[in-house]
Amino acid sequence: MAWIILLLAGILEIGWAIGLKYTEGFTKLVPTVLTAGSMVASVVLLGIAVRSLPLGTAYAVWTGIGTVGTVILGIVLFAEPATAVRLGCIALIIAGIAGLKLAA
Repeated sequence: MAWIILLLAGILEIGWAIGLKYTEGFTKLVPTVLTAGSMVASVVLLGIAVRSLPLGTAYAVWTGIGTVGTVILGIVLFAEPATAVRLGCIALIIAGIAGLKLAA
């Protein structure tokens, strides 16, 4: 169950990171409120997950999910470059997340 909670926390981290773009410097009310809510919920769920998962593993997986998801959505939503190097780095992060999960 802790891994599912951690996954949800990571998805919410993607949400707030992408939400930052839509807040336009926190000048738009609705995106700002949704982004702030996602931030709080993400950290709360991370806190719940670390009750039963190792802190270092949980934090690395949480940030990894957020990083990979944000980069992928940046490519899809904002036409950021999808170079071979960027995609290779994403693959390395995914491998690291999988390794940490297997080692936990």
